[in-house]
Amino acid sequence: MPFSTSDGAALWTTTTGSASSLPPVVILHGGPGLWDDYAVLAEMLDDLTVVHRFDQRGCGRSGPSELQSVRRTAQDIDELREYFGHERIVVLGHSFGATLALAYAGWHGDRTAGVVYVGGVGIGDWRTPERAERARRMTPAQVARLDELGEKRGRTAEEELEFRVLAWFPDYADQSMAMTWARRSAAVELPINFAANRELGQDVSRWPEGYLAGLAAGLSAPVTFVHGAGDPRSVVNVRDLASHTPRHTFHLIPDAGHSPWLERPELFREVLREAVQGC
Repeated sequence: MPFSTSDGAALWTTTTGSASSLPPVVILHGGPGLWDDYAVLAEMLDDLTVVHRFDQRGCGRSGPSELQSVRRTAQDIDELREYFGHERIVVLGHSFGATLALAYAGWHGDRTAGVVYVGGVGIGDWRTPERAERARRMTPAQVARLDELGEKRGRTAEEELEFRVLAWFPDYADQSMAMTWARRSAAVELPINFAANRELGQDVSRWPEGYLAGLAAGLSAPVTFVHGAGDPRSVVNVRDLASHTPRHTFHLIPDAGHSPWLERPELFREVLREAVQGC
């Protein structure tokens, strides 16, 4: 179902599940600059409540947009909430979407029934340990090839696939399956919006020190933090953010990486459903 924002950006959306006494869920994808690939998460919740998914502006199946900011994307979420006729929503964000979910809740607290923060980066210097762990999971040849492809403009379709696989396989805890899962995600025939990735990343980096922690501290809605123990993004940074959040629960998923629903589906499903029912 297409939706047009107040400034004319066309967003791809899809809805599953049925309305119930539980608040509706809006799933926020990561990247930034990627697309929604979370049908599996919606299926875990469809029997509980209605679930909305969408591609963020300029990304995936949505229309182009030169305007990229976290604040504007949060406004898009709120316009979608109003369009779908909901007073309050649960925002379920993965990776960059986790940061977006918490920011939305901080800026639109009266419209937020709950936050599910999955595989986020927390606060503080998360990049240094993440880069070190990624390098540990790759061979020197793989690191060199990823750097080579990352610098190349006009990659062929085969090179783009190789680039994505090399960039994404270290995200998984089970390295025996990592290439298979990464290739499955990489094979989606949608372009990565690298401009959105850069601009949204820079937008977050401009936030003053302590800003996100301050948003978390002011939340009245419950927040569920979910993190894979094998995610290269350090759990320490996420625990630091959680420590500022008044009403929170924290779930560290063992033997799982950045996408814990793939590596520990039953446990993740239990945690996710508990989080939504708790709202």
